[in-house]
Amino acid sequence: MTRLAMMLSAVALLSGCAGRGGDLPLQPASALGRERATPVDATYQLGVGDQIALAVYGEPDLTRTYAINPNGTIEVPLAGTIKAQGMTIDAVSALIRDRLADGYLRNPSVTGSIVTYRPFYILGEVNKPGQYPYQTGMTLEGAVALAGGYTYRAQKNHVFIRPETGGGETKVEATPEMAVRPGDTIRFAERFF
Repeated sequence: MTRLAMMLSAVALLSGCAGRGGDLPLQPASALGRERATPVDATYQLGVGDQIALAVYGEPDLTRTYAINPNGTIEVPLAGTIKAQGMTIDAVSALIRDRLADGYLRNPSVTGSIVTYRPFYILGEVNKPGQYPYQTGMTLEGAVALAGGYTYRAQKNHVFIRPETGGGETKVEATPEMAVRPGDTIRFAERFF
């Protein structure tokens, strides 16, 4: 009987050492193209939660800020509904220019800029997990600082990142200068002693 109790105790203890299923291989930050934080460039694709400013030269009534709604669209006077999600700011500006030129304005000049990027999410073993506003040039170190730092249980040498662009989580080596992008979900796992 004692032998059986010892064996069951050993099995229970060893099962606590097992991983949490589906361990992913550790990738370098370069696997996601995230070695260093850089400003978001002209190829940035707009998404739900971004706010953009559109200026129509000589038309103050058409110059305003738009939030991309949950459908991925914006409503622009005279131009109608514009599917902005997945487009660059330059492409959206060109589409609006073309629609305004189609019977409303002669040779319209439309410029666009991104006012506010969609938020990123940081979860797991940080003191204040949640949604945070993205700031240009955001690094992993900055994201952790916004989230109140690590908990004492945090596994700090790797992180799981799920880009908003799709796909599952990727386990990457955590470096302080690693880039965070708008819409990312970052998760720090619990370390095992």
